[in-house]
Amino acid sequence: MKLILSQNVENLGRIGDLVKVKNGYARNFLIPRGLGLVANEGNQSALNHQLRLLDKKKALILGEAKKAASNIEKISVTVTKQVGEDEKIFGSVTTAELEELLAAEGVKVSKKDIKLSEEIKKVGVYSAEVKVHPEVTAKFKIWVVAAQ
Repeated sequence: MKLILSQNVENLGRIGDLVKVKNGYARNFLIPRGLGLVANEGNQSALNHQLRLLDKKKALILGEAKKAASNIEKISVTVTKQVGEDEKIFGSVTTAELEELLAAEGVKVSKKDIKLSEEIKKVGVYSAEVKVHPEVTAKFKIWVVAAQ
């Protein structure tokens, strides 16, 4: 079944793309959630008009994502952990903890969108990446310090 995507769908396409998917996926998931429209003759003729509107929507969303990314890059979070020998922390710093710390700074992101370049198991300074938009990522610093 051919669909016109009305929103970005990860691993499938972006707004306005004409994609071919299995019938069940379209009828049970994409169409009920408003992620796509059936690409029949009526919708095909409206596609050109929709694409112009979607281009404007894409530009707005991308602009907002770039603003959010610039705000995230200014942030530096501090994680306090219990420390053992050789400045190794007990456990590790997780993306769920980073999600909470970013929320405290006023930035709402999902823990699924936070990517750590390496496991954080020692005291020090690290960086993490946040996928704000499919085309925009932002990095922020993580300071891991020992609890007193």
